[in-house]
Amino acid sequence: MFKKLASDLTGFSDIGEVIDPKDFDKADSDDYVLHEDNEKIYFLIKSKSDEYCFTNLAMIHLDGTSAMSSKRVLYRYPYAHFPLNNVMFETAGTVDMDVEIKFTIGDKPYSIDVNKKQIEHVKDLYKSLLAIAEKQREGRKMMEYANASLTHSVSILSGLRQGDMNVASTFKELNEQSFDWLKGHYHEWNRKDFGDVFEKYINN
Repeated sequence: MFKKLASDLTGFSDIGEVIDPKDFDKADSDDYVLHEDNEKIYFLIKSKSDEYCFTNLAMIHLDGTSAMSSKRVLYRYPYAHFPLNNVMFETAGTVDMDVEIKFTIGDKPYSIDVNKKQIEHVKDLYKSLLAIAEKQREGRKMMEYANASLTHSVSILSGLRQGDMNVASTFKELNEQSFDWLKGHYHEWNRKDFGDVFEKYINN
């Protein structure tokens, strides 16, 4: 007990270890992965109190208050609804025991310490998160273009004389086409699954 307390006070308990893929199913996070929906773990960091699980669909954080407590809170951040930003990687200094991967998902900032002996693995995660963040930014920009294009088309149509068209039927048709237009672009550019990105950068 005193050893655990000492590790909490010194901060050593916060240093995570990258878990080997063959042991993913032994982690507590695996119980909350949506295997039924083809969700797959690609990267897992485990400290004495927390687990940070990166799947093709979401980041799962199993948050423990301390290494001395078994109580945990589960947070799930689907990439489709929680964009990644400010992805950074901090290497270890001469006396440091860890490296840090930092990012914001949605509005939640994270700074995860990992044993510096596993720096090469953490670099793979950094590249993956950076690539996902870039693809999400591109998707948001393309949705802005789609909305601007639709707004422009509507403004042109509204400028036509009412005598040139049946207002009621045209309004209904425009609404339906607008919905289909935005829905199509939403599904195209608001990605849910980033398994291909993880497979590209993570070398297990």
